[in-house]
Amino acid sequence: MSMLTPQGLKGKQYRVTGNSYPRLGRPPRRSRKVMAVLGSLLALALIALGGVQLTDIFRGKHASAQACATPSTSGKPLAAPAPAASGGSAAPGSAPPGSAAPSAPAATSTAVPQPQAVTVNVYNATDKAGLAARTADELRKRGFTVGQVGNAPAALDKKVPGTVQVISGPAGLGAATLLGSQVASAAKTADTRGDATVDFVLGDSFAALLDPTAAAAALAEATKPSPTPSQAGSC
Repeated sequence: MSMLTPQGLKGKQYRVTGNSYPRLGRPPRRSRKVMAVLGSLLALALIALGGVQLTDIFRGKHASAQACATPSTSGKPLAAPAPAASGGSAAPGSAPPGSAAPSAPAATSTAVPQPQAVTVNVYNATDKAGLAARTADELRKRGFTVGQVGNAPAALDKKVPGTVQVISGPAGLGAATLLGSQVASAAKTADTRGDATVDFVLGDSFAALLDPTAAAAALAEATKPSPTPSQAGSC
């Protein structure tokens, strides 16, 4: 018997039975499983958050597109001058007593005509004598057709603090633009008259018409097209 033979076997053969073998690797750690679960939950949370943000972005674009499609209204129509008191002079551009009112409103015209096609009534709303007559002569020299010349009606007398108040109906909008360019800082007012005549009411700050060169430059500036807004930042 060999000295390597375990005591008690007495020479019997030593056999290993069974079909399982001892595990040589390290047993799995529980912390790794926990970290894997937490990583999966964090990835799912990030995916859900990204989906919510994309939904908000698309909703915001849709809302802004609807806002751009809705036309906005701004500004108020210019008020017509108050009628003159009974017994006073007639209001600028008003029809003579007894005349029939126009059956339909005049068509709007914003095209700037030649001075010869414009009939202008010159009224003096200041206490400077002869101011309307002198101004009417200057307008005639520039080719305008002068209609009525005289003192302003009571509704406007001493009530025009600026240089000139230009009053016209829908058919005289272009003519009002032409006359407004003849003086600095003219104020334009619309009324409901049916013809294309324009009232040129001289105010307290009026001294003289612009020289023809300055008037032509002012007209070019007043009729210059508005710039087209760029695509960036616009609807």
